[in-house]
Amino acid sequence: RVILPLYVADAFTNKPFKGNSAAVCLLPFPEAVSKETKQEIAAEMNLSETAFLTRLGEDTFDNGNKFGLEWFTPTCEVNLCGHATLASSAVLFFALNNKSEIIEFETLSGTLKAKRLNDNKIQIDLPAYNSTSVKGKFDKLVKAVVGSLPVEDVVLSESKKLLIRLCNEVNRQEFESFKNNANELLSASSEVVGVIVTLEAKDKFDCKDDAGNQYDFISRYFAPWLGVAEDPVTGSAHSVLAPYWSKTLQQNSFYARQCSARGGDLNMKLVDDRVHISGNAVVVIQGQINF
Repeated sequence: RVILPLYVADAFTNKPFKGNSAAVCLLPFPEAVSKETKQEIAAEMNLSETAFLTRLGEDTFDNGNKFGLEWFTPTCEVNLCGHATLASSAVLFFALNNKSEIIEFETLSGTLKAKRLNDNKIQIDLPAYNSTSVKGKFDKLVKAVVGSLPVEDVVLSESKKLLIRLCNEVNRQEFESFKNNANELLSASSEVVGVIVTLEAKDKFDCKDDAGNQYDFISRYFAPWLGVAEDPVTGSAHSVLAPYWSKTLQQNSFYARQCSARGGDLNMKLVDDRVHISGNAVVVIQGQINF
């Protein structure tokens, strides 16, 4: 019988039940459970991501500063997940009281760092992904995603995420209310892993947070190819959005909102070929999984 500690944390929010939830399962050593079992646990949790945080060597969860990290959706393993990295960091910093200032994670996307900031914020460091224009090539998919809303630009990132920028005349209410059908997206294209829809927000009076701070851009993210119809808040999408908006807006620091039903706010900074993304996270459930 195996008993593993298990947590659920909400990332990119300081309020429970907002932001994006991820399960975080602690493993005592790298081969503690098989990939098949990890996939079954992720399906059982049925959240957009379940992270597996693994001890490497003698380091313990409450005093180590280097861990293995893997991410699974309910249907497959993925090679990068920002919100589950933030959630895993929150479990280490807040639930397990790890005192390290910086924690490193060994992942399929190389070494990622999480840094403790003030106000219970955590900064994670992800690769920046560049995009190339593909206007015209994905018309069927674009229409399936945004319907008749006017499109300004369509680009494809190195990470196989399609980014659709809507024209500035679209308002926030229209941006938040368009709907699409996951099956239509799947049949429109098999060449992408997700679709980001984004809109400039700098000059929009309705694009401010609760404290009145203006967002630079807003976004939504759809990934039925990975079993996630619409993701609440997506770190990896912002590793495409930051380089894209940097070229368009001529700036390197951004404050953004992902406009899902749960919603979340992200600060980010483009530093060379990395994106530093920071946000809050709250641990909402802790327990164990037995099998």
